[in-house]
Amino acid sequence: MARKLNFSSGPAALPEEVLRNAQGALLDLDGSGIGILEHSHRGPEFGRVLERTEAAIREVGGISDAYAILFVTAGATHHFAMVPQNFLGAGQTADYCDTGIWSGKAIEEARRVGTVHVACSGAPAFDAVPRELTFSPAPRYVHYTSNETIYGTQWATPPVAPAPLVCDASSDIFSRPLVLENHALIYAGAQKNLGPSGISLVIARKDFLETGAVDLPPLAQYRTYAKEQSMHNTPNTFGVYIIGEVVSWIREQGGLSAMAERNTRKAKVVYDFLDQSTLWKGHAQPASRSMMNITFRGATRELEATMLARAEERGLSGLKGHRSVGGLRASIYNAFPEEGVQRLVELLDDVEHGRG
Repeated sequence: MARKLNFSSGPAALPEEVLRNAQGALLDLDGSGIGILEHSHRGPEFGRVLERTEAAIREVGGISDAYAILFVTAGATHHFAMVPQNFLGAGQTADYCDTGIWSGKAIEEARRVGTVHVACSGAPAFDAVPRELTFSPAPRYVHYTSNETIYGTQWATPPVAPAPLVCDASSDIFSRPLVLENHALIYAGAQKNLGPSGISLVIARKDFLETGAVDLPPLAQYRTYAKEQSMHNTPNTFGVYIIGEVVSWIREQGGLSAMAERNTRKAKVVYDFLDQSTLWKGHAQPASRSMMNITFRGATRELEATMLARAEERGLSGLKGHRSVGGLRASIYNAFPEEGVQRLVELLDDVEHGRG
């Protein structure tokens, strides 16, 4: 079987080494004679998986013991509600940066809980990260989405804010060195850069967690996950295992600095082509371009349809843009190979010039 190049925005490509290791672990985890899907989450075998996964995350991310590492059996969308439920109390205001659909959904959920101030907005085009932010007088926290998959924009550096930062880093977590300064909580759905769907990673300052609401059900409180090492209920054991394998793979590739260099190099190949093309045009402005999700349009919808058909013929999958905006999108997360961006550019060039 020939594997296709997977440009999907998520669930996304995983390192082949990780997939092969997982094949073996499905039948036999670490020589235990029982597969990862079958082991009790309370047993010593999974206990070792959980321990080494957290250790790898701390090592690769440079994360001190001042931060808790949590595994929540849910995607990032779950945290859109969970963050304000925990940290937005009566009479308080949370500031949000609106840079696209996902940050917009986070704003919607926060408004169900309390008062939201929009500190900046990239509407209506959402083709750039706003440079000017206006904060409320005393925000409880400032929330931003570090990378917007749908519009293909990314914060080059975190916003400078007068309150603790909360970041949805789902689509660029561990794609570059992790900035913890001024961050109280970072959450990320795993299915783009870390592992499978159905599990999210949370990196949170322990002292910030202790300021959260105490009148919520146990699994709605971040402090429960911190206090019980994400084991209040049965966690996504396979998800934890895969995250550990992926983070170990990142370490073997040279760590987060090496990932950043590789991802920048991959993205540059595509952006350089789009910048000189007469028929293909990128959506994001240069200073806000995502290194993870490259969004672009063809001169006509017919041209886009032709490209998508040719892509499938050549084994390039997942290039259709999000249903809400259309167009095309190449998601090139950590595990996506450099060869793949070269093949994409060759295809775009061939379609532009009527070849093959």
